[in-house]
Amino acid sequence: MSNQTTDIPRSIAPTLSNTSAIVINSTSADSISVLDEIAANDIISKANFVYSFFAALGFIAGCFLLYSFIQTYRAQRRLAWLDCLLWAFCGFQQLLLLLSLYAVAHRPKYLTTTALGCAALSFTINTASLCGLFILVLVAYVLTLDPPSHALLRKPGVCASLVILTSVVISLLLAGIRGPKDGLQEEDACFMDRLHPSVSYAGAKFFLAFLIPYVLQVGLLICGCVRQWKSKGRFLSGSEEGPVFLTVTAVMFFCQLFYSVVLVNRAQLQIEEGYERVFLSVAEFILFSGSSASLLLVLLMHKPRRESLHAVFRQLKDCCRSPGRTQPNRNIIAPHIEITDTLQDIES
Repeated sequence: MSNQTTDIPRSIAPTLSNTSAIVINSTSADSISVLDEIAANDIISKANFVYSFFAALGFIAGCFLLYSFIQTYRAQRRLAWLDCLLWAFCGFQQLLLLLSLYAVAHRPKYLTTTALGCAALSFTINTASLCGLFILVLVAYVLTLDPPSHALLRKPGVCASLVILTSVVISLLLAGIRGPKDGLQEEDACFMDRLHPSVSYAGAKFFLAFLIPYVLQVGLLICGCVRQWKSKGRFLSGSEEGPVFLTVTAVMFFCQLFYSVVLVNRAQLQIEEGYERVFLSVAEFILFSGSSASLLLVLLMHKPRRESLHAVFRQLKDCCRSPGRTQPNRNIIAPHIEITDTLQDIES
């Protein structure tokens, strides 16, 4: 009996040790996953804070730009063709900043909505982004061929219809490739582009929403350089909008390129869930930061808008000036002494 009682614990001991090892391993794995989740949320929150500050500056700049364009139109009863394009470009960048609130308001978590609502949000963001890029293509065309050689492109209504129609068609094509993951009414975390996009969607968006607009811009710029080189004239540097266009295009290019590369990598590589969310959030913030930076650059580099900003600052300075310094001087009467000589004074 004693031997049996001593043998039973010995047979159970390896099982207990294996069970305890499994429990310890699972507990350590859970703790590591929790720590990774906390670190990912911390990075996303910091990126959200930085973007929120930058987006607020861009939104204020965009509001002032729209106000400045309205004031110019009221004073002159017309806007130059390039000013009309800049006004439309600033308006779409403002819209993108407003649409980015879906990310700012819910990070480090995500907006929860139906698949149909998420698809509508993605379609709207893609349309607004493409409208801004194709407006830059029109700006490059106008700067290259000033005035535009085609009579239809001199009409704002025709250009607006062409830009909006092209952007809507490309966005509808991307929405069809993206497709709903499950049922249209099922709720889930919403992303502008899916956390795990398909290779076909990533490639289509890279080609349609990135390569086509910038290839058209580069082609027009090369044609303009060749045209001005043959005529021995100045290209872009001879106009006020030329440097603004080049700077804004360069900033938008790098922001769009970074997001497109991250999107393609997400489609091809399998990254861990926590780090994938970090890359996705940072890439979205950088993409929307291009809109904020473009608005600030237009305000600071475009001479008429910069002069309007200086005029507003001068008016604010005059309004904020202390009235106690100037009020006493208003009622001061300068002394006036009049000397008259009488006849007696002259005779004496």
